[in-house]
Amino acid sequence: MSKDFSVDHLDVKAFAQAGATLTGSDPLSHYPRLAQEAQGPVDGLLVRWRAEGELHTEADGVSHVWLHLQVDADLPLTCQRCLQIDPMPLQVERSFRFVADEATAEALDDEAEEDLLALSRDFDLHQLIEDELLMELPLVPRHETCPAELPMQSSSADFEEAAAEKTNPFAMLQGLRKNGAPD
Repeated sequence: MSKDFSVDHLDVKAFAQAGATLTGSDPLSHYPRLAQEAQGPVDGLLVRWRAEGELHTEADGVSHVWLHLQVDADLPLTCQRCLQIDPMPLQVERSFRFVADEATAEALDDEAEEDLLALSRDFDLHQLIEDELLMELPLVPRHETCPAELPMQSSSADFEEAAAEKTNPFAMLQGLRKNGAPD
């Protein structure tokens, strides 16, 4: 039996029990908080994602609901080296284990290595995708190799030439003193 799963109202447990997979490609504008971080136009940019459910049963018979998420997107950001706005790649690959409720997730969070979320029959996968991409934003956006050559000196030849042509005001005063100013 095939079951359709809604991305906006996902029954996580049923999704995991079915071992189902959802994939999608959404316009970046579908994620308003992420689009707000963009420093350039987002038209035509896509967020590509894949979610896979898994019901993992341990040796003691206890079953755990897992969601494996892969997301990649390009977001226009200003490179702090060359100051050009270019799409910077964002990639997420994370697994989440679902527990009974928020209190259980909070109690187990410190000792668990994996990310814990509360189990829901009305889980918003788009919200999780947007949250994860926001956490992937670089603190200081920059290219690995900037497309334009960066100036590596503090002044140019024109600046040095202009500074050399200026007369020193103290030299002018010294000249006045030598030309007949009384001591």
